[in-house]
Amino acid sequence: MPNAPSPVPALDPATRIAFIGGGNMASAILGGLIRGGLPAGQIQVVEPLAAARDKLTQAYGVAAHAQAGDFLQQADLIVWAVKPQSFAVAAAPVRPYAGQSLHLSIMAGIRVAGIAAALAASSDSARIVRAMPNTPALIGQGIAGLYAAPGADAADRARAEAVIRATGGALWVAQESLLDAVTALSGSGPAYVFYVLEAMQTAGVELGLVPEQARQLAVATFAGSAALAEQASEPLATLRERVTSKGGTTHAALMTLDAAGVQPAFIRALHAAAMRAKELGDPSGT
Repeated sequence: MPNAPSPVPALDPATRIAFIGGGNMASAILGGLIRGGLPAGQIQVVEPLAAARDKLTQAYGVAAHAQAGDFLQQADLIVWAVKPQSFAVAAAPVRPYAGQSLHLSIMAGIRVAGIAAALAASSDSARIVRAMPNTPALIGQGIAGLYAAPGADAADRARAEAVIRATGGALWVAQESLLDAVTALSGSGPAYVFYVLEAMQTAGVELGLVPEQARQLAVATFAGSAALAEQASEPLATLRERVTSKGGTTHAALMTLDAAGVQPAFIRALHAAAMRAKELGDPSGT
């Protein structure tokens, strides 16, 4: 069996959290926190869109503000959940109130150095944790890679992990550059899954099933296979081989995929995603 997961760090219910940005991922995280026992009164959100503020207030009972203010000075943790291209504009009014808070970024591409600079802090001393979640977090089944800047201590790491685990699993990487690999594998990964599911549904329809039947079979097969892989101790290749009888139906399908070079093409695709993540986070290439 795979190694047992490490214990999930507990989040002190007195923790005060502020979200900068109130979109889907922020909603997923704060919703998970509230379901996990954090009082809604401990959460503040800065969200410029009135409709989004109303939705957050109605759905979760949290305080939502149109702009940054001195209430941010009370935050133990500030979660950056804005689009990367909006970060510089969003950070400017927050900077006077950021103080010594722990900062947790779920923004793709913005490096620790960029976050620290926007907050007028040193990269070496700023308490910053970066996380790369994925969209299954919206239903509590996400997985995220985490990286802690040198200024974040063990307590900071535990607090950040507890927040991220409100929407699923988490793992730590030792180097910030490895978040590019996380982005390529799991951050972008749901799109790869949907891509394959689309193909399976299309084939099912071509073979005579109605679209609803083909989708049901494809999704259930993917979910069941993933659950089996999670519980099994054998290599993935062994699990594949157990389904593949020489000369059988599965063998015929895999031979066709191999002849088309699907696996190496898929691997190249992930390398391309990782390279693009690096370019977005470090346009200079340094």
